[in-house]
Amino acid sequence: MLGPISLILVVTLSILITRVAAIALVHTGVSRELARFQARSAFTGAGFTTEESERIVNHPVRRRIIMWLMFLGNAGIVTGITSLIFTFVGREGDLAFWVKIAALVLGMAVLWLVSTSAWVDRHLSNLVSHWLARHTDLNVRDYASLMHLSGDYRLVDMQVEENDWLAGQTLGDSCIGEEGLVVLAIHRSDETFLGTPQADTRLAPGDRLVIYGRVEALQQLDERRRGSSGDMAHEEAVAEQEEVVEAQERRDREADGDSG
Repeated sequence: MLGPISLILVVTLSILITRVAAIALVHTGVSRELARFQARSAFTGAGFTTEESERIVNHPVRRRIIMWLMFLGNAGIVTGITSLIFTFVGREGDLAFWVKIAALVLGMAVLWLVSTSAWVDRHLSNLVSHWLARHTDLNVRDYASLMHLSGDYRLVDMQVEENDWLAGQTLGDSCIGEEGLVVLAIHRSDETFLGTPQADTRLAPGDRLVIYGRVEALQQLDERRRGSSGDMAHEEAVAEQEEVVEAQERRDREADGDSG
């Protein structure tokens, strides 16, 4: 029975490590979905080279978290494979073999229930938040949870690149508010922080924007480049937002009619 127990312990430790790392990434400003994906990717060594991954490794604190995940992941995978081999090699009889199978299946089922538990996630998040607040200088706030974000709306950290459509424009000139997007804060490349950017605030390459809005609109803005194609994409995004608002108003009227 030592083999199944060892394997279950390794998997339990792996789940705990990735869960803690994901929570820590969330507290650095990463969305919960992205944090979980990047934590699991780093721990398993999948090595996805996406734009989101670049934003992770370009941040010093996030980079340290990912480096530890990669180190621990290599050790954990090797140990897990070794435990799995010893679980089924050298069995003495069919009874012992099926006992090992049953123990392994039962243990994995319990782990699955625990890993998907909202209660465990909430309490673990509180524990990690307390530790980060006490031992680091991170601003341990999960802004997505505080704002009760749901549906198609997200709060993202978006960096302005040299050829981006936003580069060189003021917030007022960009009119991204007409796209349903709100810039809540700006981190300058010189470490200046603008907590309440105004319409005359000019955006420069290297700025990191904290933006709230629909996921699709955020993705379109992030991919938009300067020039006539960018201006046309902006006009299309404004028209799309108008349709979204009209659809919402129509649903509100229908809801009022049903309640009446």
